[in-house]
Amino acid sequence: MRNKNRLTASLILIVMAGAVHAQGIAGSWKGNLDAGIQKLEMIFNFTKAPDGSNQCTIDIPEQGAQGIPAQLLHFSRDSVSLRVAAIGMTYTGKLTDKVIHGTFRQGLATLPLELKPGRPAPPDRPQEPKAPFPYTTEEVTFNNPKANATLAGTLTFPVGYKPGKRTPVVLMVTGSGPQKRDEGVFDHKPFLVLADFLARHGIASLRYDDRGIGQSTGSFKGATSKDFADDAKAGLDYLKKRRQFGPVGLLGHSEGGLIAFMIGAQKAADFLVVMAGPGIKGDTLIAEQANANLQIYGQKPTQSVKNLRRELAAKPQDPWMNYFIDCDPAPYIRQISIPLMAINGSKDHQVLPQTNLKMIRELQKNGNRKNLIKEYEGLNHLFQHCTTGGGNEYYQIEETISPEVLSDIANWINGL
Repeated sequence: MRNKNRLTASLILIVMAGAVHAQGIAGSWKGNLDAGIQKLEMIFNFTKAPDGSNQCTIDIPEQGAQGIPAQLLHFSRDSVSLRVAAIGMTYTGKLTDKVIHGTFRQGLATLPLELKPGRPAPPDRPQEPKAPFPYTTEEVTFNNPKANATLAGTLTFPVGYKPGKRTPVVLMVTGSGPQKRDEGVFDHKPFLVLADFLARHGIASLRYDDRGIGQSTGSFKGATSKDFADDAKAGLDYLKKRRQFGPVGLLGHSEGGLIAFMIGAQKAADFLVVMAGPGIKGDTLIAEQANANLQIYGQKPTQSVKNLRRELAAKPQDPWMNYFIDCDPAPYIRQISIPLMAINGSKDHQVLPQTNLKMIRELQKNGNRKNLIKEYEGLNHLFQHCTTGGGNEYYQIEETISPEVLSDIANWINGL
């Protein structure tokens, strides 16, 4: 019996070893690319397509990139070669002793990149709320007939909500790029954290998926900030028609801040919360952003509005970008008379407070007496405590939003 057990165990080990060998490079593989000024974790996912062919996608968490499609030029049990034409990148590697030893190439850079099996552990996000919750939520939809779009979102009622009370409610508008309702970015969910905090402090909220994204219909491609403002206006109209709330406000982050200014100029909201919203013209903002990020990595700032426009003119035309670079928020900001809370982090290198918040403050010097315009020391574009403010830190930082910022937003809204 003992010898039989040994024989069975040996057979199992042989079968398992054969299975591992047959599997080869399939599955997920992770490695760290040392690009000198920046170290990036890269994850290569080798899977089967529905038609049985091999396929690969790449994730770069520090850059907020997931599911980048790669073309497999060669794929076998022990070697792989692929490219991502859109960014001029190639990777070639060979499997030896459970490690893919390979070479990453992009532009003039040729770098070693070793990959080991598995995915990294999910990052810790201590502020992300976990059920059970002391408040209720409702899945809702509202329509923007101009765009033939139906926007889907989550309406969160505050703890102890009672109909008839003048409960404030805030519509949340995400930043640039296709976003779902939680404004998921770098494995953070800022709007989920915000909605939870506000609900625990007597404030209702509605966050929604961008048009054409998640459960919302319509077309995201080709839409401009003005089109997204129409979506937000439809959301505000929906909240008012429910007749369940007191003041109806809008909270916008980054591009969502520009949309908030547009809405405020229309007097379509009762108050505004603008988080890292632009105060200067789009082309100037992008040039400043490029230079600020070059300086983080010790490089000379070389971008100018003239160079930016020349570079963009040489690329395929993008309706969103064309609108944004010509958009000056100043006329909108100047018209706003409702209460405005406008905030920035001192280490925001995407919407620099030195120019943007300064302009907002200047344009609103005769604004509503309840205005709060504030710069937070040591916070980045996502309002996280940070070291440099560079985008490579967003993913690495566990904090989603500074508790001070969360408290200030809730206290300001409740004090209106």
